[in-house]
Amino acid sequence: MIRLENLTKQFGPAHDPFVAVDNISLDLPTGEICVLLGPSGCGKTTTMKMINRLIQPTSGKVFIDGRDTSAVDPIELRRSIGYVIQQIGLFPNKTIEENICVVPDLLGWDRRRSRARAKELLELVGLQPDIFLKRYPKELSGGQQQRVGVLRALAADPPVMLMDEPFGAIDPINREVIQEEFLKMQQAIRKTIIFVSHDLDEAVKMADRIAIFRSGKLEQYAAPDDLLARPANGFIEDFLGSDRALKRLRLVSVADAMQTGFVTVAGSDSIEHALQRMRAARSAAAFVLDELGAPRFLLTAEVAEERSGIVSDHAGPVAAAVPTGADLRQAVSLMFAHNMPLLPCVDEGGRMAGVMSYRSIVHHLGHGEGA
Repeated sequence: MIRLENLTKQFGPAHDPFVAVDNISLDLPTGEICVLLGPSGCGKTTTMKMINRLIQPTSGKVFIDGRDTSAVDPIELRRSIGYVIQQIGLFPNKTIEENICVVPDLLGWDRRRSRARAKELLELVGLQPDIFLKRYPKELSGGQQQRVGVLRALAADPPVMLMDEPFGAIDPINREVIQEEFLKMQQAIRKTIIFVSHDLDEAVKMADRIAIFRSGKLEQYAAPDDLLARPANGFIEDFLGSDRALKRLRLVSVADAMQTGFVTVAGSDSIEHALQRMRAARSAAAFVLDELGAPRFLLTAEVAEERSGIVSDHAGPVAAAVPTGADLRQAVSLMFAHNMPLLPCVDEGGRMAGVMSYRSIVHHLGHGEGA
């Protein structure tokens, strides 16, 4: 959908130019998010602004859906691309409805259609239209204004969106909420998005692909997990940080890393029987499930070695379980918080589907780096 071909931007005199963007080429498939990342002054924002020709390239081409953007009228081009900035840029003298409808109105949409679109978009991000449509920006919180800024960029249903640090000015709690809302929305609308950020954690969370720049050059372009597992050079390694393995935890789902072979016993079973089953499976614990298949009690091999009688006399309640749809970061957090070296994993119905151990996490991450 978006292709940059030898894109270059120079500033200053021709005999001694400053090269802000140096021969960048990349392809971003339809419906994916590419985050441009790198130190200040590396060329990421200049690259983004050349896509909608807010900055004219010195050389090279930008193609959107196969069309050379240099052959398109700049105003027409910009009206066909959603654009979100950190400062939001809402018109203070216009209502929220009027702000959202700016581009549809410029494109000549029927008023009824554009107002229906504004209502539909507000509902999409959980802002009640009957409350917010007629309000003015000053009556909204910063987080609400940022939501409206995103909705305005979506109003004319553009296939492509450019987002310049859109959540950078929002406090961490609201930023996390808005990021989650945006990702849920993206699952439904599947826009092709170029997203400039200075925040590596945000990039790892938001991106399908990350492009890391240095001094105007593209150093590496890869999926987040590939980038973290296999940095291309020393600069990328330093930029990602020594904790890049921990950052990968966000990218791996519990369903992908859990072990499906786990030991279950009945509360009425003998400790000896439970211990035999744990030894045979080389498991550190056995679980007692309820009638619906949910994990309720846990007997560790350590306790079973020292006790006799039946399982229900010595099994303790399961302190926590992690959904299979969660990521490894959530699993590790629960394991630390509840001191659970073996954490049950449950499906949407709460039924036990697998177990997570420190060993399985390390094995999965190590397998990714060696792939």
